Amino acid sequence: MEDKWLSIEEISEYLGVKKDTMYKWLQKKDIPSHKIGKLWKFKKDEIDQWVRTGEAEEAGKRDKEQG
Repeated sequence: MEDKWLSIEEISEYLGVKKDTMYKWLQKKDIPSHKIGKLWKFKKDEIDQWVRTGEAEEAGKRDKEQG
């Protein structure tokens, strides 16, 4: 099984959210991520866990509240 690092584009497509949303979550440190040089990278299993624990839902609610 391949365990590769995913880019912003790949993970936003996987989650079905806009890249702008991803950048908001990164800015607020709401999403599990790793910065490699100037690039943000993601592990699919960390993102899946983030969604399963309800943290993704909380991040989405905060975005809606802040407009």
